[in-house]
Amino acid sequence: MKRAVCPGSFDPITYGHLDVIERASGLFDEVIVAVLVNRTKASLFNVAERIEMITEVTAKYKNVKVDSWSGLLVDFCSEHKVSAIVKGLRAVSDFDYELQMAQMNLQLKEVDTLFMATTPAYSFLSSSLVKEIATYGGDVSAHLPKTVLDLMQTRLAKIKSSSNNDHNEDGKAGR
Repeated sequence: MKRAVCPGSFDPITYGHLDVIERASGLFDEVIVAVLVNRTKASLFNVAERIEMITEVTAKYKNVKVDSWSGLLVDFCSEHKVSAIVKGLRAVSDFDYELQMAQMNLQLKEVDTLFMATTPAYSFLSSSLVKEIATYGGDVSAHLPKTVLDLMQTRLAKIKSSSNNDHNEDGKAGR
């Protein structure tokens, strides 16, 4: 059985991510979407929430599973008998960084990395950009599955409400 992993933070998962996952699922017997556990990075959603969202939006792909990992991705690959890492590339700037990682992963554990050019419609799309636009009230509905969009809007509203409660009418922090 040929297994591949699509790693990332997926905070939140976008149509760009789903495009790569769908295309990888057509090339491999099994695709594991591996959510990065990064305790040093502030995330909008915790790992369990991201896994739940990804599981829901990838349910139609019967050969896609969702898991999480921390540490070296190649160790995850060894533990799960994964032969390839699939990475989506949006621009040349992605390639510079990803090529170094691919070469190191090949050297460390002989795990190949396959680069998949994103569909042009998603070439500009990133979770960070989507979160920033949504934070300021921009419409990101074309970039996220409806369930993910709803969860993100609810989370951002809660954060905004909490932030507003921390300030008095003059805009100064309360005591």
